[in-house]
Amino acid sequence: MRLVSPASPIAPEKVQPFARMVEEAGYALSLGDHVFDSDFYLAGTDRDRAEDLQRAFADDRVQAVMCSRGGYGCARLLPYLDLDAMARTGKPFIGFSDVTTFHIALNRRGLPTLHAPMAISFSVEREPWVIDSFLRAIRGADPIVSEAPKGKTLVHGQAEGIVTGGCLCLLTDSIGTPDPLDCGGKILLIEDVDENPHRVDAMLTHLLLAGQLQRAAGIVVGEMTRTDEKLDESIGSRPWREIVRDRLGVLDVPSIVDFPFGHCKNMLTLPLGIRARLDANLGTLTYLDGLTVDI
Repeated sequence: MRLVSPASPIAPEKVQPFARMVEEAGYALSLGDHVFDSDFYLAGTDRDRAEDLQRAFADDRVQAVMCSRGGYGCARLLPYLDLDAMARTGKPFIGFSDVTTFHIALNRRGLPTLHAPMAISFSVEREPWVIDSFLRAIRGADPIVSEAPKGKTLVHGQAEGIVTGGCLCLLTDSIGTPDPLDCGGKILLIEDVDENPHRVDAMLTHLLLAGQLQRAAGIVVGEMTRTDEKLDESIGSRPWREIVRDRLGVLDVPSIVDFPFGHCKNMLTLPLGIRARLDANLGTLTYLDGLTVDI
């Protein structure tokens, strides 16, 4: 497994718990040449970060590519990457948050990926099922562990489709780019962190105006982490769950909220780019296809 930093910088001590975890599980962890670089809010220059990522996919000794953290910077790498070549390798690509940019682009090229906790995620204590879900996913097993909580119904119904999505702000940012979000007939995952409530409203409204949310087969909302604490005193506030219900509840699309993934305290690893079944009545997501891995 190769660790890369395509977005913001990370300190070496933040990686050590993850390194111990994967090595105890029987995996060898190697580091990209620039994994600990730092250039303000970026983990080094765009070209160096892109080179680490491209090399990880091209290196025959690497069976999976793991992101150290999110933050910001992934979209800046797109002009320097051969995404088609990356997708052809079939290697598991692992991360979330700002990494959503790459999930969309690689899924569009036929490569399933893993919306998963990153190295920095394991620098703080998580429930044992978080680690279990992660290790099951990279082994190609079902990552939906029974210990994880279920979602809460927003709109009743059931749906099947390819899973797409990730961090809401990155999904919105993709509209108008060469690799835009396409929700048509798919199960859409949505979560985010540190956004003002009115910005959650604005981004969901953007996806509605872009004709995306209403074309989804189903919608799975995780958590808008720390959003309720970031109210704008000048315009007032509204709880984010009420905003989600207001924007999604009117759609004839089976939907759930508070499904455990993303920036929440404890999170599942969820494959993207393969088929799943959403039962919004029960608050469950069940994968119908397995993720083929060789790691």
